Amino acid sequence: MLGLPDHIHAFLFDLDGVLTQTAEVHAAAWKDMFDAFLCQEADRTGTAFVPFDPVADYDTYVDGRPRLDGTRTFLAARGITLPEGSPDDPPGTRTVAGLGNAKNGTVLRLIREQGVRPYDGSVEYLHRLAALGLPRAVVSSSANCRDVLRAAGIDDLFDVVVDGLVARRDHLPGKPAPDTYLAAAEALGTEPGRAAVFEDALAGVAAGRAGGFGTVVGVNRTGQADALREHGADLVVDDLAELIPTQEETG
Repeated sequence: MLGLPDHIHAFLFDLDGVLTQTAEVHAAAWKDMFDAFLCQEADRTGTAFVPFDPVADYDTYVDGRPRLDGTRTFLAARGITLPEGSPDDPPGTRTVAGLGNAKNGTVLRLIREQGVRPYDGSVEYLHRLAALGLPRAVVSSSANCRDVLRAAGIDDLFDVVVDGLVARRDHLPGKPAPDTYLAAAEALGTEPGRAAVFEDALAGVAAGRAGGFGTVVGVNRTGQADALREHGADLVVDDLAELIPTQEETG
């Protein structure tokens, strides 16, 4: 079915990097926040400033994870432990929540300034699925997911949205745990084995594999095809347009 095995009848998509060209925006926001923090830490401790790598550090520690989980994971990799703080900590406060709020503020500013562009191949693929009446869901760690979908003009193409707000409400652990994807499959009324997961993040691919989904599609936007396979992708594509049959194939 549209490039996937015949037993697949439901389609679950990550947002940033799969549907919309916002992964780079998130990477830039993480770098902006962490570099400011790491520079302050270097001054405070008298150690060398080692900046956040928007490719290697982003892919390994934060991509696909809930904002606070990504903050904790990267800090742990640098041997830094901070107080958790509270959700209303001002941006930049020396707490996990304060750093997360700073990152979120930068993301929202960049989205306002730059807008949101969907990937054309993903939009075409979604329209093909909609025309066939196949169920579709977005599964994102972002609390801004619905705003991004509306800004990209694709919010009407999904039956279910499981985002960071839903995860918080229902106490669902974030990726790489499979719980948000399993919740989306349940909301669509399908078994995981009959659903496909589309992910560009290593944590998201791992979540799809851990959930026992029928097919996990890795979307290789940043040249990490091998890593996507190592984390559990059954199939790796550079763009979802590759899954759409040509006229020769359909004829």
